[in-house]
Formats: sequence, C-alpha cells, structure tokens
Amino acid sequence: MNRNIKLILSICTLFVAVFMSGCIDQTEENASQEDVLVVAVSILPQQEFVEKIAGDRINVVVLIPPGASPATHEPTAGQLRDVADARAYFTVGSGLPFENVWLEKIETVNEDMLIVDCSEGIPIIEMHEEEHEEEQDTEVNEEETGHDHGGVDPHIWTSPMNAKIMVENTYLGLIKIDPDNRDFYLQNKDAYLKELDEADARIRATLGGDGGSFMTYHPSWDYFATEYGLDMITIEEEGKEPSPKDMQRLIDEAEEKNIKVIFVQAQFSTQSAGAIASEIGGEVVTVDPLAKDYINNLDIITEAFSQGITKD
Repeated sequence: MNRNIKLILSICTLFVAVFMSGCIDQTEENASQEDVLVVAVSILPQQEFVEKIAGDRINVVVLIPPGASPATHEPTAGQLRDVADARAYFTVGSGLPFENVWLEKIETVNEDMLIVDCSEGIPIIEMHEEEHEEEQDTEVNEEETGHDHGGVDPHIWTSPMNAKIMVENTYLGLIKIDPDNRDFYLQNKDAYLKELDEADARIRATLGGDGGSFMTYHPSWDYFATEYGLDMITIEEEGKEPSPKDMQRLIDEAEEKNIKVIFVQAQFSTQSAGAIASEIGGEVVTVDPLAKDYINNLDIITEAFSQGITKD
C-alpha cells in the first residue's frame, strides 16, 4: 500500500515538474520573441538587405509578397496587423506605386513607426518626355491601370550600386531603432557591401562594357541599363499595351537590331511580348526584379541579359 502511494506521489511530482518546465520554456520563448524587433519593407529585395545587416535580431514584414505587383497589390488585414507592431518601415521611396497609394494609410496604423526613405541619395530617373506626354494624353487614368509612377522610374534597386545606397540607408534606420546593436549591424553591413561590389564586378565582366540593346515588356531595368551602358527598349509604356502601330515599330526595331529575346516578368502579361517574339523568330525569357535572393538573382539576370543583348 505504501509502495503504491509512493509511486503515485512520484508520478505526480514528475508531472508537475514537466508541466512547470514547459511553462518556463514557453515563457522564455515568448520573452525571446518579444525581444526581437519588427520592421516592415515594401519589396522582397529589401528583406534581404535588412536580414543581411541584422540577421535574426529583426523580424521583417514584407508588404508586397512573392508574385504580387507593386502597381496593384493591396495590403491584407494580416499585413496591417503585423505593421502595427513594426518599429520602422523602410520604403523604397522612389515613387513605387504601392507606396504612393498606401504609405499614408499604413502610417495611420502605426503612428510611432519610423519611416526610412531608402532612396535618399539616389538620383531618380525621370520618364522620357515623350512617355510622360503620352501618359497625359491617354484617356486611361492611373486608377484603371494601376501603373502610374508619377513621371519617375521607381525601380532603383535593379542597380547594385543603388542597392548599396539603400543598404546604407537601411543600416542608418536600424541603428536608430536599435542603437545597442550598432557594432553588429555595422560589421554585417560592411560585409554585405563587399558582396555587392563583387556582384558588380561580375556583371561588368560578363556584359563586357561594350553597350548593346535589349527589349523588355515592363520598363523595370533602366537603372541597371544606365549603370552598365545598355539601351532598354520597352513594350509597355506606363501601363498601356502597345497599339498595332507601336507593335510594328517594335518588331521593326527588334529585326533591325537582331534582337531575339524579349524579357518579361511574372507580375505582368506576356501576350504582347509573345506576339513580337513570334514575329521575329525569338523567345520570351522571364527575369524577376523582385526576387528576395538579391545577389544570386543579379547573377541570374546578368547571365540572361548576356544572352539577350545585341551589340549596336
């Protein structure tokens, strides 16, 4: 009898110990999670910028998820709940349509959140004058297209030299909200800037620096083209599909320059690009300016462009 009582007491004691251990572990886990700061970014490449600097000390909320278009995406209720906990929002800051529409509304969700403009210090490319005039003449307004860039090209991150400036601005924002980890962030930032310099060197070696032309559906690559002396020919202009007259002009230009590759991205229609490729006996190749793995993606893009660029 005594032996049974002792056995029952031992089991109860073990159960209580396991239960209390679980509570302690859960409490420590919750406390650990509370210690991790939350920040928000607009696009996936910025997530890499933050994570390369801060490691696992920062949780990143990405407001434009994989496959979504910066021209038309609307944040979900869940994303807005996450933003309510963010200490900072790192905007692209260069006229990204998503930010033009949603930034003020997002700020009302979290009025204490630091807003960091990652484009500060980057020269913004204006749309070509004729493109802007076409935009003013069209009867299709920006609410219908969702592609209005306000007369500027927002795709600053496609140049790794611009990405370096965005990384610097991200670092400055992080040390404002978390000054205790300044040295850790500085070391990681400098290491990542070195990786970006190495990526730039690989791009220059691959492309050869001899100029050339390439054709793309959406005008996402002007900063990349400008950095490496290339001529970008675009099919879409400010969210508008080309007219039959424009299609023929593009076909003629592609044939004149012996272009055999039309670059597209998954967020936009490929119909016009496919039609032109068919006429010139070429192919459509997908490249993604919004991929998270930024440096690896630069290598993929550069290899694709090296196959699709024609020398003038």
